[in-house]
Amino acid sequence: MTKIRIYLILLALCAATGVYAQEDSLRATRYVMRSTLFGIGYNNTLETYLSPLEYTGAEIRFMHERMRMTRLMGGNVSTQSIIQGNLSYTENPAGNAHMYAGLVNWSYALHYRFRLSPQLKILAGPVLDLNGGVVYNLRNSNNPAQAKAYGSLGASAMAIYKFRIGHCPFTLRYQADLPLLGAMFSPEYGESYYEIFSLHNGGKNVVFTSLHNSPSLRQMLTLDFPINTTVIRAGYGCDIRQAKVNNLKSHSYSHCFMIGFVRNMYMLRGKNKISMPEKQTPF
Repeated sequence: MTKIRIYLILLALCAATGVYAQEDSLRATRYVMRSTLFGIGYNNTLETYLSPLEYTGAEIRFMHERMRMTRLMGGNVSTQSIIQGNLSYTENPAGNAHMYAGLVNWSYALHYRFRLSPQLKILAGPVLDLNGGVVYNLRNSNNPAQAKAYGSLGASAMAIYKFRIGHCPFTLRYQADLPLLGAMFSPEYGESYYEIFSLHNGGKNVVFTSLHNSPSLRQMLTLDFPINTTVIRAGYGCDIRQAKVNNLKSHSYSHCFMIGFVRNMYMLRGKNKISMPEKQTPF
């Protein structure tokens, strides 16, 4: 009888442990991190369809990010959705011609989380990246604009390190996204948009892209720190986009300082959310 009681107690403890682990897994999927950043910086643009010269000037950028844990692979996979837009006003080396450029980007990534220590996490996984926008040259009368439309599948990696200075918590994060395979819209060399869309004489205007003709890289380094009850995020973004398709070259080199705020929330039911301290988040 004594052995039977011991077995029953052990069985009950195992069942309780499993229930608690399942509850923790379900709770983790309700954590949501949202951040909104605004930035200003420098842009270098080249569009040989519009001009053989590089244009340089100022850029403003907006970025909204959402991260959430999932139940995939034992609760170690998180989703990341980022939407951002940037506007730039640049001029040629002589200062007698200007270009406007605007781009909207949406990316969605799945990251598997590796816990190297209580302070350090490494995340890695695939990312889908979609872009659309326009570049407009004020000097050109014929073909003054170049449409931008491209997308890719790539690899994304992130390192998150948490530390303290005194009683103040900090979170340092670095992320890099590398496009690997994709497609891009582009007119052919010397081809006008009138020929493509009105005369329907377009050539090969959707081209395959990879590292050989569109080597690009997006990087982001941020630091989170609290001020009273608000978590501030400051960072540096480096967005390198370049392509050589249909005998045309293009690039956009963006360097921006960004600052904004972070909200860590816990979903109760449906859309109901409560804010929670930074130290309780799984990110």
